[in-house]
This record gives sequence, structure tokens and C-alpha cells, in this order.
Amino acid sequence: MAAEHQSDALIVGGGIAGLLAARGLRERGVTVIMADKAVRVGGRLATRRIGPGRGDHGAQFFTARAPEFQALVNEWSAAGLVYEWTRGFSRGTFDTSPPDGHPRYAVRGGMNNLAQHLAEQLKPEVQIESSTRIVSLAPTPTGWQAQSDDGQVFNSRAVGLTAPVPQSLAVLGVERLASADRAVLTAIEYEPCLTGIFWVQGEVEFPDGGALQTPDQPIIWMADNRNKGVSPEAVVVTVQAGPDYSRELRHLPETAALKLLRDAIEPYLVAPAVVKEGQLKAWSYALPKTIYPERYLLAANLPPLVFAGDAFGGPRVEGAALSGLEAGRVLAACLR
Repeated sequence: MAAEHQSDALIVGGGIAGLLAARGLRERGVTVIMADKAVRVGGRLATRRIGPGRGDHGAQFFTARAPEFQALVNEWSAAGLVYEWTRGFSRGTFDTSPPDGHPRYAVRGGMNNLAQHLAEQLKPEVQIESSTRIVSLAPTPTGWQAQSDDGQVFNSRAVGLTAPVPQSLAVLGVERLASADRAVLTAIEYEPCLTGIFWVQGEVEFPDGGALQTPDQPIIWMADNRNKGVSPEAVVVTVQAGPDYSRELRHLPETAALKLLRDAIEPYLVAPAVVKEGQLKAWSYALPKTIYPERYLLAANLPPLVFAGDAFGGPRVEGAALSGLEAGRVLAACLR
């Protein structure tokens, strides 16, 4: 018989928005269950092992401009988890870009370590159900009932949907939304990103900072994860394609797409270095093209239901984090 769960709030999506929403709810005395389809929470805070090393293959770094997020970064830094990596990247030459005053932060051992740190802080009060894909969500007289693809049932008074908006709408069904909310949410679109991570036996030579950021080129990012501090055991290089190039590559066989990303490393290999292994990851919802101006959307004419994530208030890691914090506040207020 499938398990049935009960909580005040259900958070669907275990990226940084979901983790911080759950944290805010727990701090306000709300019982929370988090469900995430992946084996490990984190979303685009993603780090993958390859060969004897590891590489970040989702978000590569983050900045902190809002005081509320800077306070969190300071907390993580004091814990020895987060550190300032650099203040600027080369745009393709060996002349270091001038610092712009904004530190780029990285995470020791990889970005996913930050997600695991946040998840550990939630336990045991917050029940985290990983490898749990929520496939349906329906209102009930007392709130919501969600079901997973393995038959589990989750009953809650309130729900936070923090996955990319198209995925959240597929779970909910757009027909449940008021017309104004439906118009806003269905207009949110995302850019894709194809990422390759490559184990290099030997040395690579990137400019100072160990990374290239070229947003106007087909390859928008390359970074040496050993230089970055993520992979002390081995040289692992991350290569990311821009949105248009990612769309082109997705039509190719995986081996062909991976080879084209690998070719981008060739000018930076120090002979006799060789690429020993490569892995490919396709992110369909890497960066929102459309940003809803508020940090969350509280659905009208339904039991408490909040949409949050990096498409709300501002993109990238900081935007998702701030959206999650606000989602936790508003859901707790609804439950009071």
C-alpha cells in the first residue's frame, strides 16, 4: 500500500528556492515535507563526479547584491563552505578582466555541497522525499493533495511550487488557475544550456581566475574546476554552450554534441595533456527569458499556493534564493 503523508506545507522542488522556502517555514513552526524528483536535492546547484575528480555542471558561481542574500553568504562563508573565487573573468584572452566590485562565490567541493548543507540543516524537522516525482496536484476542502509517480499521497494545507514554471504547471494543470495568473505563468519561458564536463589527464592553461566567460559566443563558459577549488584530485573542465548553440547541439547525437564541446578545450590543453572522459548534461530550463517582477506569485481563488524560483524577482542563484525566502514567508502568513 502506497504511503500517505500529512503536513502543513508541501514544497515541490529541491533547488535553492525550495530549500530556503522550507527553511523559512520550519523557522516559523510550520511542518514541511519537500519532494524532489532527483536522487540528491539541489536542482542547478549541481556537481558531478568524473574520473578521479568532479565538476560543477549547473550553476558555476553566484554573486550577492541584496543584503538579505549577502547575510546568508556570510553565514556559509563562516562555516567554511563558500569562498570568494574571483571578481572578474577573462573574455577570451589572457588579460584578466577588470574587477567589477562584485565577488564571484564558489562552494568548496562543488555547488551541490551547498544544497546538501541546507538539506542537513532542515533535518529532522523537515521530511525530504528525494527520488519522488510529483505528477498531480489537486485542491481539497482542507488544502491540497499531491500524488507521486510511485503512488505516494501528500496531503497539505499549503503548497510551494519551486521547480521551473512549465514543470510546475504540468503538475497543477493550467485550467485550475485564475485567468490572470494563467496568462502570467504561461508567458514565462526559459533558455536551454548544454553542458559538458571533461576529465583532463595533464594540465590546462586558462587565464587568471581559471575561467573564460564569453556570453556573445557559441561557447559562453569554460572553467577549470581544480583551479576553482572544486576538484583538487584532478583537472576537470566545464564547458557550457549558449542558448542558440545549445538548441543546435540538442538535435545532434549525444556523442557528436559532446565532441563539439570537447573541441573547445583543445587550445587550452598543455601538451601532452589529453581528455580522458566526457559527460553531457542538457538543461532545458537553465535561465528564464521572462522575469515576473515580484519574488513570488500567490495563486488567486485557490488554497494557499505559491510559485517561486529564479523566474520571480530576479534570475540565477541569488534570485532563486530570495524568491524562496519570500515564498516561505508568504506561505507561513497564509497558514496563520
